[in-house]
Amino acid sequence: MAGGLIARPAVTTRRSAPTGSRRRTDGRAAAFFLLPSISGFLLFTVVPVIASLVLSFYEWPLIGKPVFRGVHNWIRLFTEDTVFPQVMLNTVYFVGAYIVGNLIVSLGLALWLTTKIRGRGFFRVVFFLPVVTPMVANAVIWRLIYTPNSGIADWLIHAVFGVNGPNWLGSPGWAMPALVLMSVWQGFGYNMMIFIAGLEAIPRSIREAAILDGTTAWQRLWRVLLPMLSPTVFFAVVMTLITSFQVFTQPYILTGGGPGSRTTTLVLYLYEHGFHYFDMGYASTIAWTLFVLIMFVTFIQFRVQRRWVHYE
Repeated sequence: MAGGLIARPAVTTRRSAPTGSRRRTDGRAAAFFLLPSISGFLLFTVVPVIASLVLSFYEWPLIGKPVFRGVHNWIRLFTEDTVFPQVMLNTVYFVGAYIVGNLIVSLGLALWLTTKIRGRGFFRVVFFLPVVTPMVANAVIWRLIYTPNSGIADWLIHAVFGVNGPNWLGSPGWAMPALVLMSVWQGFGYNMMIFIAGLEAIPRSIREAAILDGTTAWQRLWRVLLPMLSPTVFFAVVMTLITSFQVFTQPYILTGGGPGSRTTTLVLYLYEHGFHYFDMGYASTIAWTLFVLIMFVTFIQFRVQRRWVHYE
């Protein structure tokens, strides 16, 4: 110390990089790590989707060069193909019946499994098992169940009602309900777990307050639980609808689209034209018809959900 002045140590400050430079560096690092995923998405999703749209305007028998036909495939699909209306009707029938059956079964079991019963964890695992079981294996087993005169389904009907069951997979009137029943059994477990999570997120105090108000179980379900569960129900409906429009394995293995074309769905029809008849242009047209149909129905759902989905 000299002259009353105190020497202070020099303070060195690290100068931070400019914000713009740091953002560019972070952006390059993020792009580097995302490059494998983006490359795979572009190569195996975006490019095939664009290629299928282009192919819908061509006639390509797979062996040989594609021939440009303009909108001929689209005109043929909607005005000349006599099977396509039946295929659309089959698909809509399956989607409607499957969604209703799936939601009723999954929501009913979710309500039961959120009560104080013994073995809740065991039942949740058992009911979820079909979801993680290979679809092909399940379809083969259900084909044996539906075997006329010797299958388990006929045995149960004869044991309970004393009559023989119908030809489940060979009858025009029973083939599609049989596919729906098998599909509901296969897929209800996923929505069941979604509904269980949604129900357990509802505060118990709200249920207790409804009980103190003297409401019945049915009133609590319709006036308390379902309104608060509406976002979960909406998610389940959207996802179930999208997957049900793409049904393929069940009709392919159980019925092959028969009898006649009574169980032929859009994806199975697409597969037949693409890989049986090698008409890739027409198959691409069917694929884009399915895409537009799913997008349209999903758009309608998102518009309508404002009237019944409550997020507060």
